This record gives sequence, structure tokens and C-alpha cells, in this order.
Amino acid sequence: MAFEGLTGRLQAVFQKLRGKGKLSEEDVTEALREVRLALLEADVNFKVVKTFIANVKEKAVGQEVLKSFTPGMVVIDIVNKELTDLMGGSNTKLARSNKPPTVILMAGLQGSGKTTTTGKLAKWLKKENHRPLLVACDVYRPAAIKQLQVLGEQVGVPVYTQGDQVSPVAIAADSIRHAKQHGHDYVLVDTAGRLHIDETLMDELKQIHAAIEPDEVLLVVDSMTGQDAVQVAEHFHQQLALTGVVLTKLDGDTRGGAAISVKAVTGCPIKFAATGEKLDALEPFHPERMASRILGMGDMLTLIEKAHQAIDQDKAMEMQRKMANNEFTFEDFLDQMAQMRKMGPLEQWLEMLPGMNQMKNVKDLRVDDKHLRKLEAIVHSMTKQEKVNPDMLSANRRKRIAAGSGNSLQEVNRFIKQFEEMRKMMKQMSSMMGGKGMKALKSKFGKSMKLPFK
Repeated sequence: MAFEGLTGRLQAVFQKLRGKGKLSEEDVTEALREVRLALLEADVNFKVVKTFIANVKEKAVGQEVLKSFTPGMVVIDIVNKELTDLMGGSNTKLARSNKPPTVILMAGLQGSGKTTTTGKLAKWLKKENHRPLLVACDVYRPAAIKQLQVLGEQVGVPVYTQGDQVSPVAIAADSIRHAKQHGHDYVLVDTAGRLHIDETLMDELKQIHAAIEPDEVLLVVDSMTGQDAVQVAEHFHQQLALTGVVLTKLDGDTRGGAAISVKAVTGCPIKFAATGEKLDALEPFHPERMASRILGMGDMLTLIEKAHQAIDQDKAMEMQRKMANNEFTFEDFLDQMAQMRKMGPLEQWLEMLPGMNQMKNVKDLRVDDKHLRKLEAIVHSMTKQEKVNPDMLSANRRKRIAAGSGNSLQEVNRFIKQFEEMRKMMKQMSSMMGGKGMKALKSKFGKSMKLPFK
């Protein structure tokens, strides 16, 4: 989970602040000492940490803060705003040329996920109703051109290539003419990476840059490399005048140092973040939302956007009606699982819920995808009549379903029981409004609310 260690440490610090009715300057200093250690442990650049702590302290020890009714909350708000500013303040949109096509030069070291990210960006642009063209300029790495072609097929975007015997500079220049002739409004030039920064790599990139005069120069960096990622970004920026950074593997970076440091060190905004291996796992980077996630406040805006993109609104309305009338069937369960998967890994969007990582029983909310597939296998082993009428499931039918799905009878029984409990819960939830409804839910289902089918 992204920023897991940092979020836990910061929440412990802020819990102490919230528990005090009044704050002294010493209280703030002690809290910021803990914040400083947490940031350094998260591999945030030490100069960035020093400046950040100084800025927060300057604003947090003022009389209007220390004498406010909720000084702890005011300090947390200051940290939130400073963290947001540190990562860029607000989302920086992708450039768009007045005279299409908009040309984007993709750069990065080998192994950073550059080619895959180029494919992801092409898919994102296509979803935004653009007509991107992928350009294969990595003529050195074995199968690099083929990799881009496969990605192009998967995202439905054409790939311009002249093979591996032509100069990358010539390929890049020719691709612009090709894009104009065929009506493409974005050109994504995938360049060669190296295992480390060298003069040969930089010289070639400079030549390509001069030939195509890109509107964007995006550096793809592996966020899990921490300070190395920041140093790579700094070096590339000095040589190429980057316009933005794309962070990959952010979902696997439990520290988060690169995401917090790169803008402050290089001055280049983070424009996108890759949060998974799937080709749609690329999100525009919103500093204010990321700061909220880091501080454990969740990210409801991104969650709502994901849900809006993934969930069929008509189906959602029909599902709401079925829940209210206790008509939710096993077929509906399969449909819900399919829609959930469109939103990405369950654990990833659960962490966007405010306060989720503070819950003691958060492990109960982590559902293994393999487990869900086992449950789907149980449903697929039912007849059509059984799927729409769970009351039909007699002992003999359950034995047949267990044998057909490769599960034990106990697992099938447990699933059916949980399914029935969930149907009752859905019916009750749909009829409850406001605080009274939530109180009734807690009294009925207990304080530890586990996901069904666990």
C-alpha cells in the first residue's frame, strides 16, 4: 500500500496533537520532530524535509494557532497545505499544441517502465477522445519495438516504426509528418533507455529533441528507487529541460519519498502516476489528493471518478432497486464483481476511504482476488434457476456445486450463508437514512464491519 509506513507514523503524531486542548510551542516542536523523522524514514530528500519543517513551524507557532479552539486540527491543516504545495500545489495538465499534433518525448532509464507507461498514456489519451500515435524509437533493446506494437494492439493505438536499422532521430522526425498526414493529434515518442545515465543516451535524446521540438518532455521514473529517482530526474532535467515526471510503481512504494521530493528538487511537476500493472492504471497526479492520502484522510474525489468511469449508472440504479426489495441474486453478484474489477484492485480503492488505515480490523477488509475467483467459480457451477433463486439450494444441489467448482461443501455453505446475510444487510441499508440508520447498523452487525464473502 502506497505511503503505508509514512501514513501510520504521521497519524500517530497527529493523534497526540488532537488529544490536547491547548498546544504550547514545545508541543509543536516535539510533534514536528516526529514528522521530520517520519519523512526522512520515507526517503524524502533531507533538504526538502528541512525546508518543509521550517515552513510548517513558522505557521504553526503563531498565537492565532496556539490559542485557537482546535489547535491540533489547525496544525494538521497547515501540514496538509504545505505537503500539497511541496508536491506541486495542483494538478498540471498535459500540454496541448495549438497546431496538432502535440509531440511528447518519453525518456527514462531502462527498467523504469517507460515503454509500458507510454502505452498507458496512449490509452488514457484515447479515453479523453484524442487520436494518439505511438512511435518506436528504441532500436537497441531486443524486442522493444515488438513490445510497443503489442501494447499498441492492446490499447487500440497505431504504432509507427521503421525497424531497428534506421536512426532513432530519423524515425522520430518522420513520425511527425506521418501523424499530420493521418490526423493524429498526439505523438508519443518512446526512446531508448540505458541501465544508467551516460553521454551516449543524452546525446541521442538531445538530437531527437532538436529534430521534433516536443511540446512535452516526460521523464518516467520508478518511485520505488526513492532518492535515486529524484537524482535521475534532476540530471535529466539539467540536460533536457523536462516539462514533467511520470512516477511508476507508486502502488508498491510504501515509503513515498520520490513522490514528495521530485517536484521540490527539480521544479518539474508530477503529471501522472502509475498505480498498477494494468494498462488503465495511470492517473493524473493531484498533489492535494495525494497529500490527503498520505495524511490518512482518504481520497474520495479519485474514488468517485473511478466509480463513475467503471460503473454503469443504469445498472447501479437497478441494483439499488433490487437491494431495497431483497431481490439481489447470484447473477447480480457476478455482475458486481466484474464492475469492481474495473475500478482496480480492491485494496487500492479501499485505501482511498477516509480513516480506513486507522481501523484495527483493516486486514479483514483485504479481499484476495484468488478468493473472489473461487466464489465466482461456485456461482458459475449453479444452474440458471439456482442463480436467480437462492432458496432452491438444497443439500444435494450444494454437493453438486462444490464438486463442480472445486471447493469443499463447507466453503459452499459458508458462501451461501454470507450471501444471505449480505442480502439482509443490503435491504436494511437501503431503507436507512442518516445517523439513526448507521446506529441501527452498528447495533445489528457490530462495530467490526467485515466485508461479505471473506
